[in-house]
This record gives sequence, structure tokens and C-alpha cells, in this order.
Amino acid sequence: MTNRIRDSGYGISPPRGRPCGARSLRCDRYAQDRGAGSRGGFTRSPQGFTLIELVVVIVIIVTLMTVFLNRVWFYQEQAEKTAMVEVAGAIQSALVMQYGSLMVHGKEADVAALAAANPMNWLARKPLNYAGEFYEPTPLSVTPGNWMFDLKSHDLIYVLNRADYFIPGKDENKWIRYRVHLMYEPAPGAADNAVKMLVGTLFESAEPYRWFE
Repeated sequence: MTNRIRDSGYGISPPRGRPCGARSLRCDRYAQDRGAGSRGGFTRSPQGFTLIELVVVIVIIVTLMTVFLNRVWFYQEQAEKTAMVEVAGAIQSALVMQYGSLMVHGKEADVAALAAANPMNWLARKPLNYAGEFYEPTPLSVTPGNWMFDLKSHDLIYVLNRADYFIPGKDENKWIRYRVHLMYEPAPGAADNAVKMLVGTLFESAEPYRWFE
């Protein structure tokens, strides 16, 4: 008659009248259950995530996503600044060419007009994010991330898209105002220091600001 496996409450007893062989599945099960019984008295089947474990996993995922997004936004803002500086550098080079051309052709009197001109007109190709000319605009006049020219102040303005690392100037607006500055020095040999001569032009921000500095 086939021996039955008896459950003693603390495990499974080995089959009677038959020694456990190396290949006996019932004996293997008995040995495993005996080992489990010696550690805790019973076996525990996997029950999945507990509520605490699930909360911990969610917190970890949220933390990692927050760190990832912060780094993405950081690099996006750096790329935005780099693109803005490249446009400003191209305008500075165009300004030097305009100034040099006027001086070579003896039109020094026309240099002063550069300070009121729209610098975007000096570029062979305007940037795609140039929105046009406005009279006394506000930061809401254009979509963030665009350039515009102020017809009243003659400033070329860049409105920031991301400004997490930007400290604005006195007006507290999240934009940067550029303008053409005419540089003068006292005329050599002049008795009066009030007599000055034009020595160059510079395209720079109208007021100090900090961005990643």
C-alpha cells in the first residue's frame, strides 16, 4: 500500500518503511520543509509588495525623476544662453564692420546713427527667433526665447525662456537689453578734456545681469 505523506503541523513527515533516496522528490520536500520549520516553524509563500515597500519604490522613482528633470532643464537653459551669446557675438562683428566701413569712407558723422539702428538689419540672415520691432514692449510682447527691437529705447532685447539661474538687472524683468555704445576718448593735444574723439563702438548689455555666474 502506498505510504502517505503526513503533515505534523510543523512540516511533512518522511514516508514510513522507506528510506529517503537521493532522487526521492518526497524526501527532498521533507528536507526543505524541515529546514523551514527549524527557522520559523512554518513556510511563507511570497505575498508581493507590502504597502510600505510600494511607497518606498514610488518615493525613489519620484526622486530620480526630479533629479533627471532638473539636469535636463539645467542643460536646456545653458544651451539657451549659448545661443543668445552667439547671436550677440554675430551682431558685435557686424557692428565692427559697419563702423569700419563708415570710417574708411570718411563718414564719421554717420557713426552716431548706428546707436539708433536696429542691429538685426546688419546680419545677412536674421535668427529664426527674432520677433520684429515693437514700441516700448514688455516681456509679454513676444514668446519667451525670442528677440525684439524696442523702437523707443533703440535696445535689442532677448526675452528668456528658462530663467532658473538668471538674476536680472534693476528692472527685475527676465530679459536682457542690448544696445550700441559709442566709445569716446579725449582728443590728443586738446587743451580741454571735453573735446573727445570717437574711437570705436561696442554692442553690450544696457545694464548688468548674472546668468550662470
